[in-house]
Amino acid sequence: MAGGRRPRQGGEPGMRSPREVAVVGAGLVGCLAACYLARRGYEVTLYERRPDPRHAAAERGRSINLAISERGIDALRRVGLDEAVLKAALPMPGRMMHAPDGTLSFQPYSADGRRAINSISRAELNRTLLEAALGMPGVRAFFEHRLTGLDVDSGRMDFATPGGAVSRTAPVVLGADGAYSAVRARLQSLPGFDFSQDYLDYGYKELTIPARDGEFALDPGALHIWPRGQAMMIALPNPDRSFTCTLFWPKSGPGSFAELDTAERFAEFFAAHYADAHALMPDLADDYAHNPIGHLVTMRTDPWQVRGARAAVGLLGDAAHAIVPFYGQGANCGFEDCVELDRCLAETGDDFPEALARYGARRKEHADTIAELALANFVEMRDKVASRSFLLQKRVEHGLERLLPGRYVSRYELVSFSTVPYADVQRRIAR
Repeated sequence: MAGGRRPRQGGEPGMRSPREVAVVGAGLVGCLAACYLARRGYEVTLYERRPDPRHAAAERGRSINLAISERGIDALRRVGLDEAVLKAALPMPGRMMHAPDGTLSFQPYSADGRRAINSISRAELNRTLLEAALGMPGVRAFFEHRLTGLDVDSGRMDFATPGGAVSRTAPVVLGADGAYSAVRARLQSLPGFDFSQDYLDYGYKELTIPARDGEFALDPGALHIWPRGQAMMIALPNPDRSFTCTLFWPKSGPGSFAELDTAERFAEFFAAHYADAHALMPDLADDYAHNPIGHLVTMRTDPWQVRGARAAVGLLGDAAHAIVPFYGQGANCGFEDCVELDRCLAETGDDFPEALARYGARRKEHADTIAELALANFVEMRDKVASRSFLLQKRVEHGLERLLPGRYVSRYELVSFSTVPYADVQRRIAR
């Protein structure tokens, strides 16, 4: 059980340069955090509830594609991992819109058409980061360790494992265990700890467009979007020449997951509204029947760190700030957390509680901003991208960027192709 003290936000003496840091969660952010910490000379232990992802198959239908852009690349570059990661990525310099009649229209992301976001397999990226972390001195990992208890005062962690219950203790515990974080769940019982979650009335389901005769069935140099008003589908390319598609549909009402509850109803509806994709998806019925419906949630937490009597606990990535995926910034934002925490450790001489306090204070407004931008971009992607007024707006934006290089930059370019902090992007666009 978590301790009952009111959260304190660091700055107290007596915990300088702890020898070990426990990172709960060996996903993308946890592994990158381990790389940064090991570089600073910490002994890092990763605890992961799942089996070792280097040997286990990816979870079916669970967001196996990511869009990595400049913020994430910058974080990887700082620890020398950018080239290894991008080697397995496919650049997408724009969106390809699919109209109901099959008409295609391409919208470049940048005025010069040269900047791109990068499609990469979540599982592949996780393996790359895990191997990089475990290749550094002082890093080890324990898999199939599910956190069941955390005492904030002592740093004691209780885990359920296939071999029975085990306990470990560390002076610093970092929760990088995702939107449904077990670390954060323990902190939520503490007085003064605020947490909220807001679900969209939409779900998502993943489908696949396989390679055709060994080649891509669609243009691999684009993020494909089928905007359909109150719903949409997207598709991202994979190195094996397939595409991972994601349906974003209402949970209830016309054209919803609830209404299309049989294979026959779904097939008829999909063929009518996504005809060009339907012709490319021989496994459509099986994917729809067996891939789960995922939830779309925004989670906000405050504070992101708690100081106990002899330990400090902090949150990274989705554990602190889960967002919906419509700006492609979830992983990028989590990677930026690692950069900021590393910066704060350098500034404080590795006083971990003070560094965690600074990190949380600096990052929260930016995480809140990208959460709002992601929600707004959902409306843009499903409703606006096919409209004439939106296309005119984009042409005007790109024209201004060419006329005023460096002085006028669109919101999308600042978010995706710069490291300007998210809240500063909004302030700059407002000006």
